[in-house]
Amino acid sequence: MRISRMVALAAAAGTALAVAPAISAASTASGRQPAPPPDSAFQKVTLNDSPGEPVDLAVLPDGRVLHTTRAGELWLHDPDTRLNTLAAELDVYTHDEEGLQSVAVDPGFNGKSNRWVYLYYAPPMDTPVDDPSTPDVNEGDAPFTGTPADFEPFEGVQRLSRFQLVGNELDLSTEQQILEVDEDRGICCHVGGDIVFDGKGNLYLSTGDDTNPFESDGYTPIDERADRNPAFDAQRTSANTNDLRGKVLRIRVQRDGSYTIPDGNLFEPGTPQTRPEIYLMGLRNPFRIEVNDRGDLYVADYSPDAAEADPARGPAGHGRWLMTREAGNYGWPYCVAPDMPYVDYDFATEQSGEPFDCAAPVNNSPHNTGLTELPPVEQPDVWYTYSESEEFPELGATGGIGPMAGPAYDYDPRDQQGRTPVAWPKYYDGMPLFYEWTRDYIKGFRLDRSGELKSIEDVVPSIPVSGPIDMEFGPDGALYVLDYGKGYFAENPEAQLARIDYIGTGGNHTPVPMVAADVDNGQTPLTVNFSSAGTQDADGDRLRYEWDFDSDGVVDSRQLNPTHTYTENGGYTATLKVTDVGGKHRGRSASAEVDIVVGNEEPVVTFVSPVEGQPFEFGDVVQYEVAVTDDQPVDCSRVQVTYILGHDGHGHPISSATGCTGSFLTTVPDGHDPENDELAGVFNATYTDPGAEGVPPLTGTAEVALTPTH
Repeated sequence: MRISRMVALAAAAGTALAVAPAISAASTASGRQPAPPPDSAFQKVTLNDSPGEPVDLAVLPDGRVLHTTRAGELWLHDPDTRLNTLAAELDVYTHDEEGLQSVAVDPGFNGKSNRWVYLYYAPPMDTPVDDPSTPDVNEGDAPFTGTPADFEPFEGVQRLSRFQLVGNELDLSTEQQILEVDEDRGICCHVGGDIVFDGKGNLYLSTGDDTNPFESDGYTPIDERADRNPAFDAQRTSANTNDLRGKVLRIRVQRDGSYTIPDGNLFEPGTPQTRPEIYLMGLRNPFRIEVNDRGDLYVADYSPDAAEADPARGPAGHGRWLMTREAGNYGWPYCVAPDMPYVDYDFATEQSGEPFDCAAPVNNSPHNTGLTELPPVEQPDVWYTYSESEEFPELGATGGIGPMAGPAYDYDPRDQQGRTPVAWPKYYDGMPLFYEWTRDYIKGFRLDRSGELKSIEDVVPSIPVSGPIDMEFGPDGALYVLDYGKGYFAENPEAQLARIDYIGTGGNHTPVPMVAADVDNGQTPLTVNFSSAGTQDADGDRLRYEWDFDSDGVVDSRQLNPTHTYTENGGYTATLKVTDVGGKHRGRSASAEVDIVVGNEEPVVTFVSPVEGQPFEFGDVVQYEVAVTDDQPVDCSRVQVTYILGHDGHGHPISSATGCTGSFLTTVPDGHDPENDELAGVFNATYTDPGAEGVPPLTGTAEVALTPTH
């Protein structure tokens, strides 16, 4: 029996406070576990500080790093040249949270006979989009009520495909389409997905429940009304044995891109009204999953928004983390855990029924196409809500609920012999990491051989992370981190791709370069004054500065603050490489870069209305007007405006529209307390000019946050 199940039973008996400290103190009380290395033995090194809106990363066997942006870009960092290049750009659908999600590398990747890279993305298809010529109507929004014929145009998919990486570019013509997951488009939310492989070569894909959470008071969204958009009923997805959403899928991909079903999934192939791909079901938004070589699967599942329990509706929102070695049902939208059921609720009559039976859940929704009788609900290993957890106080008492399942470190004894100078120490061997997108920390979950949770501890707590959205240990034993930053569906100031190295106590640090330019776009000839101000080395070692103004691999200057004049139109990446030439591990280097566009000028985007801080009430229709000035003729059809429900430093993109003018019906944030929660109605506008031959386009942005009145 897992210790988390024991805690749940103790809590039901009123003894949680007595049991919980024993878990957190287990390792230290026994004296068997040594103290963790000090934070000073680690260093965070930035690899790309202009990562777009980053979503997911993957480290190649040779140390190159891929990361995705939601807008459809796949970036590649080369550790040898220190350059970040665009490996591919996919055309993707991005109405609310959709876009390019996950990236993974085939476990047999060698760059020669096997060059497969996997992507999970939303193809555009023929889904309706907003027509800028009709500013009072947003054709890209799916109706909340109507008939099946009204909803049918918004039926789409998310696609799992693989492509060959040739050199530093992804060859999109080599696509093998592997699997498609249904999607109800034009309406928010929870369409995330993550791809991982186990030691047997099985592919795991996590999928969100694709359900709108904003009209159910923060509790379970199970609206069965006949004229209601099906996207308000999670029973059609997470609780549907015949649907791939709200799941973790497990398949084995074949040479031609087809796939077979491994033994041990939740339903045997051929079972009526089921999909054999399903490994785990009953998940809400398992945004990050990881798996070790033994097949131990780690899953983190995002929480609903209710801050408090309601006897008429069910428990407060809970984030969940679990480790499993077998298939199972984790309860959503009926239960958080076996002893935490939601209450059946009739959205037509607004009347509550009985709590759901977590031991034998039944799916009677008219939207269900699968089995009626479902497997019993399994117990998660960790669960926590918005207030401090009695069972797991180590998770903290502030912030939202954004659980992320991190990787488990696989220690290589050769690292102690200097195989790689950045590999993490044996102390972390086998420990799965857990990181929190809203609370900005990394924790370690120490498990015993049977998988029982023994302790939770801080991991490098003094090394800052900002909205960590993905982590992965590389072949060098270092931890690669993708920071999303604080903001809304854009490249936030804190966003970066980074690496956390272990340098040991008294070890030599990698230099930290800083680069700036007084101008980064304009007409030819363009004179740019570069600066390395702020560059430092923690050990005070002598540094070598190497500037490459045009990414051709040739050092153009060794000055600290050089000036360069660009005489030809085009897009350039100016890179500063700084190398430690005086330390005991001399040769350690890092780089920073800045993009320069010659022959084009960045558009200036402003909101005429609404304005920053403008008061409004949720449910209002808010008109917007965007002004753009540019060196090229302005085309209002290139203006995209997104309405975002802001909450605790993050947000849900509710709708997007095209054009310089238009309006949004602001979403009523059910399940939130407008009097106490940090809420905002955020309007974000972008305009990308067309560029010119040989000159890349440039994008200008503007954002305003409206203040809700109470």
